[in-house]
Amino acid sequence: MDEFDVVVLGAGPTGENLAERARAGGLTVAVVEVELVGGECSYWACMPSKALLRPATALGDARRVAGAREAVTGALDVAAVLDRRDGFASHWNDEGQVTWLEEAGLVLVRGHGRLEGERRVAVETADGGRRVLTARHAVAVCTGTRAALPGIPDLAEAHPWTSREATGSGFVPSRLAVVGGGVVACEMATAWGALGSEVVMLVRGSRLLARMEPFAGELVAESLLTGGVDVRFGVSVVKAGRDDQVTLTLAGGETVTADEVLFATGRVPATADLGLETVGLTPGEPIEVDATGRAVGVSGGWLYAAGDVNGRALLTHQGKYQGRIFGQVIADRAAGRELDTAAWGRNVATADERAVPQVVFTDPEVASVGLTLDEATRRGHRVRAVDYDLGGVAGASLFADDYRGRARAVVDLDRETLLGVTFVGPGVAELLHSATIAVTAEVPIARLWHAVPAYPTISEIWLRLLETYRG
Repeated sequence: MDEFDVVVLGAGPTGENLAERARAGGLTVAVVEVELVGGECSYWACMPSKALLRPATALGDARRVAGAREAVTGALDVAAVLDRRDGFASHWNDEGQVTWLEEAGLVLVRGHGRLEGERRVAVETADGGRRVLTARHAVAVCTGTRAALPGIPDLAEAHPWTSREATGSGFVPSRLAVVGGGVVACEMATAWGALGSEVVMLVRGSRLLARMEPFAGELVAESLLTGGVDVRFGVSVVKAGRDDQVTLTLAGGETVTADEVLFATGRVPATADLGLETVGLTPGEPIEVDATGRAVGVSGGWLYAAGDVNGRALLTHQGKYQGRIFGQVIADRAAGRELDTAAWGRNVATADERAVPQVVFTDPEVASVGLTLDEATRRGHRVRAVDYDLGGVAGASLFADDYRGRARAVVDLDRETLLGVTFVGPGVAELLHSATIAVTAEVPIARLWHAVPAYPTISEIWLRLLETYRG
């Protein structure tokens, strides 16, 4: 039996950050991983997807500027794009991540780990063996989520893509059906459409990116349609099959054929086979935690859960944020130090409830943080939405001819601070951190007037939003 201060289940970005912070606090840490060290983001999500998308947006940027537009004489080099993608995914080899983990003083245990009661993890190793780890202070579950597939008849026979196949494919399908209208669906429709696929999007709802401001989905849909993507709203797939092609049957009886189909229909926590039942939790469900990362309903306070697996904010950067904080919590509790649990203290995760930043890397990009107008209203805030056409900002007109975009700030009228900000347009992702600081720090509108944007840059949108608010 092996004993450590902390045992971490999952070596993705969340688990790595939590383990590193606990180790920096003087604790011994074992990290259990059944797949590749580095996790979903490194090999099947953030890195390969953005590597697929960047050539398309770079080409789009060039085509939006006179002089550069005339120099663009061809399409994307598919082989070069896929090769670059493979490089960013480290060719699905985790040697570099393993080296980092070892240099950080962490012990890697390869295999599938399951809880076996209090502070005990049993690992089925790759060679068929069994290794039991015990934790003196904490076990942290950082296993993330997995793609969710709907219960459609014969779906397995269609061999559907999930986000993993969509980001890792070594070929461009002639025809690609994308089921869903969220972030993954929009990004992959953008990427594979730019690489030459004939793409049809089958969206059950009435708009894309339904959890964001309505204009975000509208502008992205407009761009996809202009780029040749067939976007269909209010449709549901009820059956799927494959012979020499994929055939999808819609609720009204219509059929759609394609060479491949991507189901981007959500994610579920990867907790079904972790032994949660041995500690009184429900397998397959997210692990509810308090602001310090402790699992709710588990006696003794030894079980933690960080990242997507706890359902608070399903984004890599938020998981890393939680990992840093919860790893510090574990170290501080182990050392008997008093915790800093003030509203923005170092031992509590609050940004994943109040100020979650997110970028959708479509063309145009969508960047948002905090609450939408609808969310703020539903939570009972007295608010005003301040909108501005990004194309009217001097820096944006220099960035691209006929720049199309929009910005919205959601203002708390009682406190005169920002509750949320959304930007849509080419190149807006790099505006997001300024908005995140404004929302997180609750910077008063009166103080923002003294944060002077450089001219002529797109960041001048801040001045225009303030002027519009003042009227």
